[in-house]
Amino acid sequence: MSDNARILLVDDDRAFRRVYGKLLEGEGYEVERADDRPSAREAFSSGDFDVVVLDLMLPPDGSVQKGLDALSEMLSENPRAKIVVVSGAGDTQFAVRAVKEGAFDFLTKPVDPDVLLIVVERAVARTKLQRQVESLQDSLAASSPAGAMIGQSPAFENAVRMAERVARSDLPVLVTGENGTGKELMARTIHEHSPRADGAFVAVNCGALPETLLESTLFGHVQGAFTGAKTDRPGVFAEADGGTLFLDEIGDTPPSLQVKLLRTLESGEIHPVGADRPQTVDVRIISATNRDLDALQASGEFREDFYWRIKGAEIALPPLRRRPTDIPILAAHFLNQAAALSADGRVKTLSDAARSALLEHAWSGNLRELRHEMQRATVLVGERDVLEPEDFSFGHKVAAGAATPDTQATLHEKVEALERREIEAALVRHGGNRTRTAEELGLSRQGLLNKIERYGL
Repeated sequence: MSDNARILLVDDDRAFRRVYGKLLEGEGYEVERADDRPSAREAFSSGDFDVVVLDLMLPPDGSVQKGLDALSEMLSENPRAKIVVVSGAGDTQFAVRAVKEGAFDFLTKPVDPDVLLIVVERAVARTKLQRQVESLQDSLAASSPAGAMIGQSPAFENAVRMAERVARSDLPVLVTGENGTGKELMARTIHEHSPRADGAFVAVNCGALPETLLESTLFGHVQGAFTGAKTDRPGVFAEADGGTLFLDEIGDTPPSLQVKLLRTLESGEIHPVGADRPQTVDVRIISATNRDLDALQASGEFREDFYWRIKGAEIALPPLRRRPTDIPILAAHFLNQAAALSADGRVKTLSDAARSALLEHAWSGNLRELRHEMQRATVLVGERDVLEPEDFSFGHKVAAGAATPDTQATLHEKVEALERREIEAALVRHGGNRTRTAEELGLSRQGLLNKIERYGL
């Protein structure tokens, strides 16, 4: 489970270093030990550690303030370092202050071995996730402006596999999904990987035009066909001849136009408004909707024959809330793009708290909302490189919903609360997949199931 994660264990107590070092090594971690501040700083600067366990009271003077200074120095050198501070039972206020200044978590002596392992494992998982995101951030192609083709979640991969299968054919495709899920970019991607890639990709929003204009927009018109028609004008079918026509919001098409579209799809002919004879076109149709077409059929608003004509294959794009593992990846991609909007041009990164806030948000606007949040935060954060929850437009909601620490809880109760939160967060990250969750947390699948039942998750 540890994958040889490296831990720096800093404490002047030889017994503590020996016992807890062996405990961590027994879990598969590589452990380096230091017994004072100078040796800790030297080791930290020369090694790439996943987690640092740092005693606040270290030689040469045993000052808690000096321990806080050592913490600040480490975080200045590496703001993303996961540092778990250790303090005496009477110095809890300093440990809390350390967390406020950037420490990942704190432990009080005598340290419960199980609690240490939970906190270290959680910190290692965060470090690995952060490295994965940063690696992906460096490698993501800028050619995906909305990030529609970026993701690793099972629901998204299913959609991509379907797109790959239908791209090489001329089969009509219906792309379904909520607003902002990337339906148009999915359509463009299918076109770009089809034999029609050299032809035009033409998009029209069927819900954005009144019925009186939609027909001429689709099929074109001739001079004098109606008031204001001063010249012949081709419609989008003619413009897309030899390529792909994307009919967005097809569910908003009035029934009278559905009949004419059906005739065109079946015959390959269009009849411009006011024209004496039809024109032949060669167009592949990709449609999209955020509406329930089955319900529209039941209410008589959508023709059944037209529905089956446009639904050669259906690709359902999942909402962002069903792609929790993709959120950090997409956020990194959008931050990479947003760097051009910032004053300094530097790519911003996410703190652990900011990443958690993104995972907890509902994302009703899906990719479009996430992209907007990353652009907005990049501009407003100024020269600061790391984004925090308060930098998002919903940050105040995150803060308001945060749990208030229970100062009356026993250590056992605090450990259980921590374990419950970590299991819950891991389940979200893996889209409810219990096998992957168990692997991340270092549990057997049955052990995870027992804890899910115990905590009522």
